[in-house]
Amino acid sequence: MSGKAHRKLAGKIVIATHNPGKLREMRELLEPYGISAVSAGELNLPEPDETGTTFIENALIKARASATASSLPAFADDSGLCVDALDGDPGIYSARWAKEAGDFAKAMALVDRKMRECGATASTQRRGHFVSALALVWPDGHEETFEAKVFGEIVWPPRGERGFGYDPFFLPDGYDRTFGEMDSQEKHGIPADGSQALSHRARAFQMLARACLSD
Repeated sequence: MSGKAHRKLAGKIVIATHNPGKLREMRELLEPYGISAVSAGELNLPEPDETGTTFIENALIKARASATASSLPAFADDSGLCVDALDGDPGIYSARWAKEAGDFAKAMALVDRKMRECGATASTQRRGHFVSALALVWPDGHEETFEAKVFGEIVWPPRGERGFGYDPFFLPDGYDRTFGEMDSQEKHGIPADGSQALSHRARAFQMLARACLSD
């Protein structure tokens, strides 16, 4: 999280993504706060090279690029799946693995194969976590960052057709359904009582909301 004094967000922002699934989730999270959002894809903004070595660095790269190009505050997420048996891979390269494999279904098969090659076959050996790093950047250079995780088991075969990315592959701790089997409200809805949300992205957004959206 940024060490600077928090700045409240209001009005229109750019969501720095070209990913339809990620855009949908971000819009759903912002909607209760009355924030109007347009995506980098809808503005035909170029996708910057994600050259960072951490999720936070890559989120900032995307948010900075959109804030500069649009002259609006920009909101970006960088997220990925980190598998214990693979020393944290695919991690920040989660999307790249899917692109190089052909799609996320093939990427999940690749991750599973690599896990089995490492001997990770029992459920206790198939641990992993999702990470979401969120960055808010204003055109004047003010920045806010937030990061959260959710832990669980990497299952095979994948289950469910909801969500996106590696969701059907991930069974969060304490649940008997994968992210791919959950509707959007269960996966990333913000609990009305203020308790912790389930998904990594919703947890990071809770931190952001408390700092930059709540009165």
